[in-house]
Amino acid sequence: MPTERSKADLRTAALAKRDALSDKKRASAARAVAERGLPIEITPGTIVAGYSPIRSEIDPVPLMRMLAARGARLALPAVLARGKSLAFRAWSPDDRLMLGPLGILEPSPAAAELVPDLMLVPLAAFDRLGHRIGYGAGHYDHTLAHLRKAKAVTAIGLGFAAQEIEAVPALSHDVALDYVLTETAMFDFRSS
Repeated sequence: MPTERSKADLRTAALAKRDALSDKKRASAARAVAERGLPIEITPGTIVAGYSPIRSEIDPVPLMRMLAARGARLALPAVLARGKSLAFRAWSPDDRLMLGPLGILEPSPAAAELVPDLMLVPLAAFDRLGHRIGYGAGHYDHTLAHLRKAKAVTAIGLGFAAQEIEAVPALSHDVALDYVLTETAMFDFRSS
């Protein structure tokens, strides 16, 4: 399938750019995103799902700590099975995490399951229409489509400016983001 192949090539190129960023640049970018905050108001009790960063992803924890200080309830994803929606379990920055089935840190299965109002979404690449390239498993697209059947869920991609590409070859099952935040800009796709 040509679109999947070109997505794979774009993913590889974007991840190489992301991997080339120094640890100092990554940490500085995570602080810059946290200091800017979110483009929408978070009221006390808003459930914000973040993620445990893997590889060279931008770290959402500085932003999540700031949101918790403003009264947000935090959650992290748990991978239950390929092709299934992610579950979100309650988390606070001091909680111990455990390795999930994909080797990603997750809250304990005993943690309360929450349904997010807002999801912070990792990405390999993004374009100016709000399309993203992930790692190819479709976890976030499937989860957003599933959750949005029940309630409005705002999806905010987090990444580095270096991950922006001209165009993501979007497929019918791909779910667009509402915003993307980088260390240098905030993109609003809601009216696109």
